[in-house]
Amino acid sequence: MLSTLTVFPAKPITAITTIENPKTLILQQCKTSKDLNQIHAHLIKTRLIHNRAVTENLLESAAILLPNTMDYALSIFDDIGEPDSLAYNVMIRGLTYKQSPHEAIFLFKKMLETSVEPDEFTFPCVLKACSRLRALSEGEQVHAHILKCGFGSSEFVENTLIHMYANCGRVEVARRVFDGMSERGVVAWNSMFSGYMRSGCWEEVVKLFRRMQELVVGFDEVTMISVLTSCGRLADLELGEWINGYIEANGIKKSLALMTSLVDMYAKCGEVDTARRLFDQMDQRDVVAWSAMISGYCQANRCREALDLFNEMQKYNVDPNEVTMVSVLNACAVLGALETGKWVHFYIKKRKLKLTVTLGTALIDFYAKCGSVDSSIEIFSKMALKNVFTWTALIQGLASNGQGKRALEFFYLMREKNIEPNDVTFIGALAACSHAGLVDEGRSLFVSMSKDFGIEPRIEHYGCMVDILGRAGLIEEAYQFIKNMPIQPNAVVWRTLLASCKAHKNFKIGEESFRRITILEPAHSGDYILLSNIYASVGRCEDALKVRRQMQEERIKKTPGCSLIELDGVVHEFFSEDDGHAHLKEIYGGVEDMMKQIKSAGYVPNPADARLDAEEDDKEASVSHHSEKLAIAFGLIRTPPGTTIRISKNLRVCTDCHNATKIISNVYNREIVVRDRNRFHHFKEGLCSCNDYW
Repeated sequence: MLSTLTVFPAKPITAITTIENPKTLILQQCKTSKDLNQIHAHLIKTRLIHNRAVTENLLESAAILLPNTMDYALSIFDDIGEPDSLAYNVMIRGLTYKQSPHEAIFLFKKMLETSVEPDEFTFPCVLKACSRLRALSEGEQVHAHILKCGFGSSEFVENTLIHMYANCGRVEVARRVFDGMSERGVVAWNSMFSGYMRSGCWEEVVKLFRRMQELVVGFDEVTMISVLTSCGRLADLELGEWINGYIEANGIKKSLALMTSLVDMYAKCGEVDTARRLFDQMDQRDVVAWSAMISGYCQANRCREALDLFNEMQKYNVDPNEVTMVSVLNACAVLGALETGKWVHFYIKKRKLKLTVTLGTALIDFYAKCGSVDSSIEIFSKMALKNVFTWTALIQGLASNGQGKRALEFFYLMREKNIEPNDVTFIGALAACSHAGLVDEGRSLFVSMSKDFGIEPRIEHYGCMVDILGRAGLIEEAYQFIKNMPIQPNAVVWRTLLASCKAHKNFKIGEESFRRITILEPAHSGDYILLSNIYASVGRCEDALKVRRQMQEERIKKTPGCSLIELDGVVHEFFSEDDGHAHLKEIYGGVEDMMKQIKSAGYVPNPADARLDAEEDDKEASVSHHSEKLAIAFGLIRTPPGTTIRISKNLRVCTDCHNATKIISNVYNREIVVRDRNRFHHFKEGLCSCNDYW
């Protein structure tokens, strides 16, 4: 019989007077904590509270279904004289789901101490608590109880065991549990896929999926999302496209998660345009989908499109998450888009987003790559947690900005904090030695890598040592160092030595370096130009011209110079002798005025840096229209006096532009920061941070 208990006249609640279907009635009526209190009071009044089935369903409402009622559930549980396994299961499950896994494990221990027998529903809840805490030792003890109680062959229990072991970093144990299962449903396969993904074992995901296909086991959307994610990580376009074809052929409805996984897979496999077509076809796009597409553009080095898409995302009022922010900051770092990146930083502070290790490291890297190292250090000092990648980003940033000694100070501070450097950290530290001219310290660090940290030097580390020796003028020693390398030197190593030969006018080893480069790979235009400049610097003008003629005969063209400058949040792109910019007339007028000003201050154009096919009369115009000069002129026109001008260039700054920029900084009283292919150049008052070595 049902009667109406009128406590809140506006909302009458049907009270329980019999135990007929109590669960349905309690769960239907308990919508708020007030409802819970009202029903509990009525159950006490009618003495139905003494019925175990009614009490346990009231307990379920308080422990699981309603928010902020866990304390109330505990009071109900404590009032039960001798709770059985069902009551314990409800409480353990509730504590786990309500972010109290420690208490869930303690309650399980109490259950065992009071000799209440757990059942097959107890163990999955406790294992989930262990998984959330990554409590491997406790999880192993629970596993022992499972075997002791005879539930080792329960598929539900085994699936949770797989999840627990994988989440605790023991994916090989998870696989043993999986392989030992007598029957494996799709949930078990998905648990194993999830475990491999959590451990970054992408190849194992693909292998397991192949095995799944061989056994003709049906798979679902969760499976496909796992495999597509792994295909993206492995750049396995073939399997990714097979899954896309399977979806189309079977008429499977593409959910938001599945579409996002397809977008992410195509983007990570380099098929960014295909990813964008799928993205544009999506009826609904959440922050994960937007982030996947923005990240795809960044990975394909299409950073301007990444920022364009981020701006579009804002128009749709989609709030970015940490993944979005990291991708956008990476794009800003590549483009040198300081103002856009600063806006992202402001947004992070305004929204009071937590400065996680990942986000903080991205900010440090961004500011360093925009030449604002003081901001990098400020972010670093504010971070509560830092890992090896955070320290490495700062060390590399300082080194590339010509602050080698400061970079090494942070390297040694890192060691004092007992943070182990990795191989990339040593690249940053060795680069710092190179920029600071610390040859002996560089040698010591190179030896320390393997001796003290067990890190075998890679080709990049050997290249750093060649740069350290070469910059210091120890050309012969650098040459012998390369010859004695235990691994085959690549073209980059020889190219590093060739650049040092140009700086120190060593044509003999320069010739040998050039010869070695051409054996390993087709020489770049920059290699010919370096050799030509070496000859010119020692007065061998005929040989210099011969190299230039050889370039023309072999139709080797210089890679077009491209420079970027950000103004008012817009990134402007310039090519050498650009004729396609929207503000062409204004820019070339500014260049002409700028060249007049610096010539009167002593600038003399260097025709050797002109376009190879330029006629003699056109060489001066050619060098005056290099991409960085166009970008600097545009910056001078469009920014107030005293504003720092920041340029990013795809190639090494040529001799002429380097000399011109020094004079421009002095004539116009501007600080000019140029990031070229190799390093930063901070120009101020007619001087450069590289001390004219680049």
